[in-house]
Amino acid sequence: MTSLADWHAGGERLPICGHQIFVRQDGPADGSPLTLVHGFPTSSHDWVYVLPALLDAGHRVTTLDLLGFGASDKPRPYDYTLVEQATIVEAVWTDLGIATTALVAHDYGVSVAQELLARDAEAGSDSESVPGPTRITAMTWLNGGLYPDLHRPIPTQEALAGPDGPALVAAMNEELFAATLRGIFGRPVSDAVLHELWLALDMGDGTTVMPPLLAYMAERRTNAERWVSALEQYAGRQTFIWGPVDPISGGHVAERIAQRLPHAALHVLDDPPAVGHYPQVEAPELVGPLLVAALA
Repeated sequence: MTSLADWHAGGERLPICGHQIFVRQDGPADGSPLTLVHGFPTSSHDWVYVLPALLDAGHRVTTLDLLGFGASDKPRPYDYTLVEQATIVEAVWTDLGIATTALVAHDYGVSVAQELLARDAEAGSDSESVPGPTRITAMTWLNGGLYPDLHRPIPTQEALAGPDGPALVAAMNEELFAATLRGIFGRPVSDAVLHELWLALDMGDGTTVMPPLLAYMAERRTNAERWVSALEQYAGRQTFIWGPVDPISGGHVAERIAQRLPHAALHVLDDPPAVGHYPQVEAPELVGPLLVAALA
């Protein structure tokens, strides 16, 4: 496993949209472009467990820490929005010369991806060509709030997003963080992995920006119609890799996906022990090959 320190050593902070954003690229320069977008409250380092499979398949993999996460800037006070995060992803693509890319998103990142899909669809409809996928060539989703009406935040998230958020942040430590994550995992994850996840969160006093970042829950509801439409009308290839015992966006979301998107590939990781909220961390030996197949 690449440590968090080594992960950061292999990337760089780029000036993007007035902020310093950590970006990393792996794989051959002429490889098939692939972008991975992480979730809350961790960082791009989440993908390290499935990266070897993607590199073996010849992908040129771009990862970044979204604003407020990992090694990227954490401005405060600040109004963090998913819409701005999508703009940052687009700016990274432009900066790196990425014209088209497959996209994989998890948790918070699924809403960023839905905004990107909506923009893609709007760009396609404005052209004289037949509407369809433009910049995003294929879409793969891991557990996240694709349907805001099905999102079930855990009590810690609700508390952080409420008036008691600052007090809870003051009490946040690695032990509490690890206990919270274990509550949303389905498979056991080692203390070493949890420690790396904590280090990514804690960089630059990252716990202090958790409350404003959690404004994404309300933003999802505000944009629900647009983002669900972007998901369900996307013309490209879609794959879902889902942990069913995730209490936040698990089996109940997979059921909606099966109903609304019957032609998409849906992989429910329910072999005992079933997978929870972080498939790429809990079961990389399953997720890596599924990602490669989805993107082939």
